[in-house]
Amino acid sequence: MKLTELYTKALDLEPLTIDEGEYLYQNAPLAELSYVANQIKNMMRSQEDRNKVGWIIDRNINLSNICSTRCKFCNFSRPSNSDDAYVTTMDEYRKKIGELFAAGGRQVLLQGGMHKKFGLEFYCDLFSELKRSFPGLILHALGPAEVAFVSKMEKMSYFDVLKRLHDSGLDSLPGAGAEILVDRVRKIVSPAKCTAAEWLEVMHQAHVLNLPTSATMMFGHVETVRERIEHLVALRETQSRKPDYSQGVITFIPWPFYGDGTRLEKELGPFAKVSSDEYVRLIAVSRLMLNNIRNIQASWLTVGKAIGQVCLHSGANDFGSIMMEEHVVSAAGANYSLDKNEMVVAIREAGFEPCRRNSRYEWER
Repeated sequence: MKLTELYTKALDLEPLTIDEGEYLYQNAPLAELSYVANQIKNMMRSQEDRNKVGWIIDRNINLSNICSTRCKFCNFSRPSNSDDAYVTTMDEYRKKIGELFAAGGRQVLLQGGMHKKFGLEFYCDLFSELKRSFPGLILHALGPAEVAFVSKMEKMSYFDVLKRLHDSGLDSLPGAGAEILVDRVRKIVSPAKCTAAEWLEVMHQAHVLNLPTSATMMFGHVETVRERIEHLVALRETQSRKPDYSQGVITFIPWPFYGDGTRLEKELGPFAKVSSDEYVRLIAVSRLMLNNIRNIQASWLTVGKAIGQVCLHSGANDFGSIMMEEHVVSAAGANYSLDKNEMVVAIREAGFEPCRRNSRYEWER
């Protein structure tokens, strides 16, 4: 393979194969990858938006830390009989969301674990009550793994579960629980979670319902480079199945695995930390591979401000959220933070115009 031919194919927005993506990842100089990724980013955006970088104020609220899947990479989850197990109360939701609104945000990233007592009615009642209590609240909630779990408990189709959740107030579906969308990997790191095919099918049914979604990748553990590329191609193919009326996957957000104290690290030994260059490479290759997903977000929360800024010159066009509350990746060793002013300054320092957006990646006026 010739790198120049692959660059040209990517710049023509033609889908690269798994073999081509793997070759680029393993052989392309990072400076070249970043340059081509930046060109593609600009091609996929209007002239007036090319220097804009999106950001948002939202709050991550965990419904509970009780989870039956007990994924090996997660330090946050607890069994139900644990002394520090909890379920968030309505008073706590009201306090946390009130603080979010006071800070100027409207979106809540509402997630938890696979709690055996959280059936469909629990989620529907919760979403409805939160929407009644906070008109204007945007619920970016659950994820494909939770939907698959509820569907199995309720013996309902993914579409029917999503429809009930949407009717109760769900505005968009996060791409959580993706890890790596290859079953060999999932059987090692999250064996009790849904399969890759099930995760992708929940996503597709959300798109049929016209629920916008995000997609994620947690990398740097037991997966191979080829499996990272397979993950990207699976997302691209799922996006290609979406109905024309649907936005489908609005954004892709990769972040590196943090293993401090996790069962995965205890079983397999310490993992080499994903380097700054490796993270930027993943961002750039993602931009070349995902020719039908418009936005790529730099996860400053897990790599820090400086590397996030580099990513804005390597294919990423969004800096994500100030994330008022986060417990999952921080429990495994990620400890970065930015407030609203620091977020705006960081984007400007990188040479871009910070533009606050909503959950659908539309600019807020």
